[in-house]
Amino acid sequence: MNHSTNPTTVTNMKIAIKTYGCAANIADTETITGILTTNGHQITTETEADIIIFNSCAVKGPTENRIINAIKQTPKTKKTIIIGCLPKINTERLHNETQINGIAGPSIGENIIELVNRVSSNKENTIIQQQTPKEKPSLTLPKINTNPIISIIPINFGCLGSCAYCAVVFARGKLQSYNIPEIIQRIKTDLTTENICEFWITSQDTAAYGREIGKNLAELLHTIGKVEGEFKVRVGMMTPNMITDMQKELIEAYKNPKIFKFLHFPVQSGDNQVLKKMRRFYTTNEFKASITAFREAIPEVTLSTDIIVGFPGETKQAFENTLQLLKEIKPDITNVSKFFARPKTLAAEIKEGIVPPEEIKQRSTTITTLVKQLSLEKNMQWKNWSGEILVDEKGKVKDSWIGRNFAYKPIVIKSTQNLLGKTVHVKIIKVTETYLIGEIDD
Repeated sequence: MNHSTNPTTVTNMKIAIKTYGCAANIADTETITGILTTNGHQITTETEADIIIFNSCAVKGPTENRIINAIKQTPKTKKTIIIGCLPKINTERLHNETQINGIAGPSIGENIIELVNRVSSNKENTIIQQQTPKEKPSLTLPKINTNPIISIIPINFGCLGSCAYCAVVFARGKLQSYNIPEIIQRIKTDLTTENICEFWITSQDTAAYGREIGKNLAELLHTIGKVEGEFKVRVGMMTPNMITDMQKELIEAYKNPKIFKFLHFPVQSGDNQVLKKMRRFYTTNEFKASITAFREAIPEVTLSTDIIVGFPGETKQAFENTLQLLKEIKPDITNVSKFFARPKTLAAEIKEGIVPPEEIKQRSTTITTLVKQLSLEKNMQWKNWSGEILVDEKGKVKDSWIGRNFAYKPIVIKSTQNLLGKTVHVKIIKVTETYLIGEIDD
């Protein structure tokens, strides 16, 4: 670590932030944006910026490549800082292939000020390393929301998993949960000081929440459900085996009208042997049993799952088993990823059963075709549905808006009015694979 002597406090630097990856990373960016702004810095575009901060993700190889290329293309006149997961996962590549002025891990919080000061004061192109703080950042730090009506709240850092393919554990570390009063206070503050209508409860694994402090996700959601005010909550990804001991209570918590009926439940493979090699501690039958329990209690729950194609040892039969599982459970959304070995992971050490890249590509095409069909099939069930939606996003086309119904289904509507944060009554007139199209009911 480069210890420069007490750099002069610098203000009014023009800073751009490029964010990659998950909701937890977006939350980190919102916090550092709030901290930098409060400390007299100006957040601006890459063209205008003196310093560009790359808030990085390292879950997938292609994302890492994109970040490295973006850093390489940054003009030499600008200083660069890279934070997030990539510095903790592939520092060597960053040192070898890029010229960076400052570097730190994820969830840097208030330490971003010291790093910006050092980089601003240092005239040489030296990398200034900063250790990731051992303590998670306070939930009371200032933040500027990316979407003015959505507040992203990290409920814990780290996880309890040991998945063979995952490198994030090296970046985010062991489980550290916020206590329930801290989270509730953040929600109440956002409801009274901001125009927040929607909260995203996020972490590497929301189902691991509170295990080290004697709490769990079901208890947290029950408590959030009792907070006064008009708002909705989207719950982030849960590892299937982590919900088993609280499944009944979790389903009850999900019945609260404040909770979107949206379940992000990654299965990763439909083959038990592959799941074992992945170090996913559940079977396909256990996964299906949880889905069945949720659907029996909440029939219209939206199911989102993830699949990794081409993990070492995935035979043709194992791949067929995955296709069969998807046909059985019929997810609304399936995120398909091609397997890429990540640095330091167990999967990177596997030498047997390697699936050739051409075969991975072919399997990915096959499974993508299937999941599009399944998504369209699920969305067709919403044709002619009418009900209330919360408009939480501006559409890409002029005068278009995106709202979510109780099952977090994205519904595109047209209006010349500013509908952001409004609740409107709509009827679904058309469906596509990825979204529904509605018209406003007067």
